[in-house]
Amino acid sequence: MHDDEVRAAPDVVRRLVADQFPRWAHLLVREVAAAGTVHAIHRIGDDLAARFPLRAGDPGRTRARLVAEAAAARELASRSPVPTPEPVAIGEPGHGYPHAWAVQTWVPGTTAAEDDPGASRAFAGDLAAFIGALRATSTRGRTFAGPGRGGDLRDQDDWMRTCLRESDGLLEVGPLKRLWGELRELPRVGADVMSHGDLIPGNVLVAGGRLTGVLDGGGFGPADPALDLVAAWHLLEDAPRGGFRAALGSDDLEWARGRAWAFAQAMGLVWYYARSSPALSRLGRRTLERLLGRT
Repeated sequence: MHDDEVRAAPDVVRRLVADQFPRWAHLLVREVAAAGTVHAIHRIGDDLAARFPLRAGDPGRTRARLVAEAAAARELASRSPVPTPEPVAIGEPGHGYPHAWAVQTWVPGTTAAEDDPGASRAFAGDLAAFIGALRATSTRGRTFAGPGRGGDLRDQDDWMRTCLRESDGLLEVGPLKRLWGELRELPRVGADVMSHGDLIPGNVLVAGGRLTGVLDGGGFGPADPALDLVAAWHLLEDAPRGGFRAALGSDDLEWARGRAWAFAQAMGLVWYYARSSPALSRLGRRTLERLLGRT
């Protein structure tokens, strides 16, 4: 996935679990074949999952991030109308793996990347109800602290310049550059609300065209109210998208800013994962096509 990637081999994971959490030593440990971009996932028995950071970095900062993500995931689980993973423990480095790692509950299900719910109006309603429940959660005075998506659109300019440069030869860059020039100027209105922050198909669980769970809650926090609207283009086709908007009561400006955040994310997906994760690259292309009104 990344040039600076570090991985814990399955035998290393088994030893770390046995050494640090002997109560789980008898459980089967196996790696999950998933398109995770931040963590490698290993199941521990049937009910737990261990998340191992993929990027090399300062061990202290990595551990602090895992602790913060656990607090965010715990808060999300207390507010979500559908199951989300709950934190269980933090593991320490060892056996050659340099970082802390996290254990959380395993939420079973099929992701929207595997079973596309995009045509389901019922799913669109479920998704709006999920976002509505998050928005109803008190920020307790917190505001977006960045970096990343969720603050000022213009803070994405450096990233978008990189995306446009790296997309040359992959996408028709000229119209996309002009579109970003328009989107970045959309004014910000409304106070921050609590947001998931990464509602892409791989983080959404579905069954029978309904929402059954949401993964990767470590980014739960205050952000632009438009941020979670990225789900409208990542996950929904035209007709359900309209119902989703109506259920959330998004005005024209909020909807346009949601489109801008979806654009910024999709542009990065296309080129960054073109070789390492073609499925994510294709997701970026599909989202761009929807944003441009071509599907």
